[in-house]
Amino acid sequence: MNSAYTPTELGGARPARKRRRGLRNLLIAVGVLIALLVIAAGIGYALLSSSYNEVRRFSIHQDPSLTRPAAVAVADGMQAPINILLLGSDSRESTDPLTNVEDLTGFRSDAMMVAQVSPDREVVTIVSIMRDNWVPIQGFGEAKINAAFSLGGLPLAVNTVENFIGARIDHVALVDFQSFKGLTDAVGGVTVHNSQAFTAQNGGGGFTFAEGDITLNGDQALSFVRERYAFADGDYQRARNQQAYLQGLMKQVLSKGTLTDATKLMDTFNALKSYLILDEELDLPEAMRLGFDMRTVRADTIEFFTSPTLGTGTSTDGQSIVLPNWAEIANMQAAFQSGTLAEFAALHGPGSELP
Repeated sequence: MNSAYTPTELGGARPARKRRRGLRNLLIAVGVLIALLVIAAGIGYALLSSSYNEVRRFSIHQDPSLTRPAAVAVADGMQAPINILLLGSDSRESTDPLTNVEDLTGFRSDAMMVAQVSPDREVVTIVSIMRDNWVPIQGFGEAKINAAFSLGGLPLAVNTVENFIGARIDHVALVDFQSFKGLTDAVGGVTVHNSQAFTAQNGGGGFTFAEGDITLNGDQALSFVRERYAFADGDYQRARNQQAYLQGLMKQVLSKGTLTDATKLMDTFNALKSYLILDEELDLPEAMRLGFDMRTVRADTIEFFTSPTLGTGTSTDGQSIVLPNWAEIANMQAAFQSGTLAEFAALHGPGSELP
């Protein structure tokens, strides 16, 4: 994969350009909640049924002229893995009820993860894809991966991610940050393991976070997952912090105290549903089927990693970019195809995204 760039030091200054202020890398955990609360916990709860049907839907049908990875072929009696794309945006337009979700363009998806459910439905593996990865976007040449949303809406964003991971996307969840604080507070706070002490500089209240296990409320959690300026490696540590938060959130959501508490379960989902859009095929019957299949998923069976990179660089037009490690990504793509992403993740924990 050829790209024109000039290597720079990690954390180097970005070229000045007009950008939307606010949440630049939304915690995609609220999207994962659909994959794990509504799906893994089971949408069979009558209490959630009516609320689930209020969530807006969109089509991810792609232009047939676009190249896509081959569909996974499985032997008789076997199941294919399930890949769920989770997109976050800081644009309120994304989940404004008056917005036509088929025509969402003009802003960039500020965070993305892909959750793979293993063929046996017992393990979930989540890969963070850094928004500045410099990748091919069909019809537009090379650009940052999060630009696909702006250039061609949700279908092109899905196609670009598919070609990056080498596998087809089965379902998509799009969320915006407005749901975040209420979601965190709805589950009674989230405990995370913070790998390094820091004071946030992102305008989120100047919170200071100690090293070790800490419990976050909604305001603190939003600041925790947004911060990048306090770290020498910027977005890389932010991705790790998002994964730490997501792990804590899933532990809380999938705990007996949440799943057996109808009020807490309903409050959790209600904190999310107004800021969520799902693909058309993830309807109630499909969610119920997946919920039954994934009934054994627990927080300690969820693996996290960040897609491999070669560090940062500068594109020929002066953009600060992340350079994908295409040689290692080829191995990741093979794992996506075979449904063994958890095994790949075990060898690529936090910090291994850099050579």
